[in-house]
Amino acid sequence: MADWRWELFQDDLLEGLPVAARAAAEHLANEIAVRESMIYLEGAAYTGPGPGMRTESRGMLMLTFLTDIRGERIVLVQVNWFG
Repeated sequence: MADWRWELFQDDLLEGLPVAARAAAEHLANEIAVRESMIYLEGAAYTGPGPGMRTESRGMLMLTFLTDIRGERIVLVQVNWFG
């Protein structure tokens, strides 16, 4: 498994969120990165199409993200907290 990671589209994306929301976002982003690393095993050598913009939700949290397969990362573009 490659060392996939997650990044924020904008540095201030998590600003203003409660501590619980930030923790939940980081936890879910880590889970998504691990899952994507298992789906796209070839990572940087991948030549197919990307999956596009997707959302994942857990409890009161919803993340919108892109999977950069060749960069072996997910990029969080929006974080919604419904708490």
